[in-house]
Amino acid sequence: MDTILIEGLSTQASIGVFDWEKQIQQRLELDLALETDLAKPARSEQLSDTLDYARISQDVLGLIHQRHYDLIETLAETITEALLQQHPLIHRITLTLRKPDAVPQARSVGLRISRQRSV
Repeated sequence: MDTILIEGLSTQASIGVFDWEKQIQQRLELDLALETDLAKPARSEQLSDTLDYARISQDVLGLIHQRHYDLIETLAETITEALLQQHPLIHRITLTLRKPDAVPQARSVGLRISRQRSV
């Protein structure tokens, strides 16, 4: 498998369990590693044969902005499930999701999950 990377995708989101977090937007940063076979698009040079990282980025941002999420775990699972459903060329996803401003003493807090297409 080959990997397409989307790194440092950044946006504001409604996320957090505390009442005050439900009233503000917080910065999120995401990295995606999308495993797929790049042999066919390498030969054809057709965007339709590969993963369109601009479209995938927009799909992810759309999911983030559609509602409030209490936990980043819920958001991460929502993103990976949706991308696997909407983009059949993705075999496996590794998502790193960070809340850089959540803990002042830390550069960032977050999580990393991997999900793959069921056979």
